[in-house]
Amino acid sequence: MKKIKKIINKKNKSKIVCLTAYSKNIAQEVDKYVDIVLVGDSLGSVLYNYSTTRKVTLTEMINHSKSVRLGVKKSLMVVDMPFNTYSTKNSALKNAKKIIKETNCDAVKLEGGKKIINQIKILIKNRVPVMGHLGLLPQSVKGKFKSKGKNDREIRQLINDAILLEKNGVFAIVLECIKAPIAKKISQNLNIPTIGIGSSVHCDGQVLVTDDLLGLNETKIKFVKKFLNLKKYINLGLKRFTSEVKQKKYPSKKYSY
Repeated sequence: MKKIKKIINKKNKSKIVCLTAYSKNIAQEVDKYVDIVLVGDSLGSVLYNYSTTRKVTLTEMINHSKSVRLGVKKSLMVVDMPFNTYSTKNSALKNAKKIIKETNCDAVKLEGGKKIINQIKILIKNRVPVMGHLGLLPQSVKGKFKSKGKNDREIRQLINDAILLEKNGVFAIVLECIKAPIAKKISQNLNIPTIGIGSSVHCDGQVLVTDDLLGLNETKIKFVKKFLNLKKYINLGLKRFTSEVKQKKYPSKKYSY
């Protein structure tokens, strides 16, 4: 709970940094810089080439989270509950407890507002820390992804859902692809932090898929900025290895028994 309180206390004081990780090696590097490490169900598209996050299983999330846990020492570790694992109150509690028990994560994340409020209530009642997620909900999308907050109905729903989630105990809310003025209004009206992804600088923090910002994952999504072309350096290392093997330079005596 100390880590969660630390995140909440950053509201209006300092920006919160959140990145994804799906393995120990990436997690231990990400952990040096971020406040929150998210084991996102985005691993479905990034690692398995799934067409939708709806295909990600509970077993896959747990196995990757176990690996991530080995690399996370200081950050808050949050795990996405995959599609169809919290469709009822009982399934939500059962699966959330399973995730926490088997991965030793700090919290779980669920997509939705009023439609899943009873699931959130039972988790909070049973002391399962919950991060919310509003706006574009990948688990609910069928077809093309579209930004949210473009009409009065969407705006009212987003604001009401955010207030409802806070009222019922979530400690932070991811705002995905929400129009900037609405994301700003939501962030200003809440006492808990908002973590934006494609929802402007007005959120209390930002999250990205680590593979995207490192240039490992080819994507044309509007909110993704490639901060490094890691593929370039990977190819350099692979070329050097291949060259030395073919030229019989590797392994030299130094690397042989």
